[in-house]
Amino acid sequence: MKIGVLTSSRADYGIYKSLLQDLSQDAFFDLTVVAFGMHLMPKFGLSIKEIRDDAYGATIEVTDLLESDDTASIVQSYARVCEAFSSFYEEHTYDLVIVLGDRFEMNAAVQAGIPFNIKYAHIHAGEKTLGAIDNIYRHQISVASSLLFTSTEEYKVEAQKYAPEGSKVWNVGALSLDTLKDIVFDEELSFKQTFDIPDVPYVLITFHPETVQAQKNQGYAKEMYESLNQIGQDIHLVITMPNADTAASAFRLKLEQLKKELPKKVSLIENFGKRHYFNAMHYANYLLGNTSSGIVEAASFGKYVINVGDRQKGRSQSANILNCNFEATEIIKSASLANNMGNYKGDNVYFREHVSQQIIEKIKQYFEKL
Repeated sequence: MKIGVLTSSRADYGIYKSLLQDLSQDAFFDLTVVAFGMHLMPKFGLSIKEIRDDAYGATIEVTDLLESDDTASIVQSYARVCEAFSSFYEEHTYDLVIVLGDRFEMNAAVQAGIPFNIKYAHIHAGEKTLGAIDNIYRHQISVASSLLFTSTEEYKVEAQKYAPEGSKVWNVGALSLDTLKDIVFDEELSFKQTFDIPDVPYVLITFHPETVQAQKNQGYAKEMYESLNQIGQDIHLVITMPNADTAASAFRLKLEQLKKELPKKVSLIENFGKRHYFNAMHYANYLLGNTSSGIVEAASFGKYVINVGDRQKGRSQSANILNCNFEATEIIKSASLANNMGNYKGDNVYFREHVSQQIIEKIKQYFEKL
């Protein structure tokens, strides 16, 4: 069975890894990894190198995105992805193409395949991020998909609203948590030395723009900067840089300014990769920002998370989440609270065992019945 897996960013590639490994080792599948988007851009760390090194299957690169991140440039990038994938689908055919998540360029790649009758499987369908236009992209991807996989029962109910007639929807749990029990963490000092992080306590931080109200991101970036400048007086800041979203450059500029002002208190990381990001989470005192990894993964690492603003609004949450508004005073207050809470000992609502194998079994069952 010929199967393609579309990956546009370091984030979705890290989530895919257990599935890619299992697909590559199963003789039933002839696997191709299709890399595009941020993977091919130097400003995001050229993560295509990791894909080539992993060599889970054949690798095809599709060039598309513009460097700029203003609203008009995002629209133009969307059009370029559609054009690039129209040519791609003319030359390549698959029995199934797997897609993940909710990013604009992933949606563009999916929409380009509709006239070609591409059969899609959508992972992480049905989720809600009311503070990001990705919420719309996710549901559009689901409408175009024949197989939908969700991370909670709540999301399964939501995904069924968008699933086309004749499609299948299964709750399998969060794929990113699939291999946690097998992780062997690096020795802490070794991990820190790899990324030039001082051997001191730190908070792990990721901020992305809120794309529903993009005009507010200049203000949000300022609130982020002011809060981190204060928090950084008391604890080291390990900051992963934002993805290619509308107005992401506003956040990047403020983070680079922060690094100049607090050079010994700030570590800016372009791309940890999944294994090192999990190391970073494991050794952090707590997490801060508005990224999905704080919502989905951090509970399984025993970490409390300060979830800022509305980007992740609507997602199911475990009891480790401390929500606050995008205001410096609230972020600082929440940081002081989280730093003294110790380890989180509750459950993770996204966790189920053997997610990758569940997905593979469902794919095989589906095609056996066709």
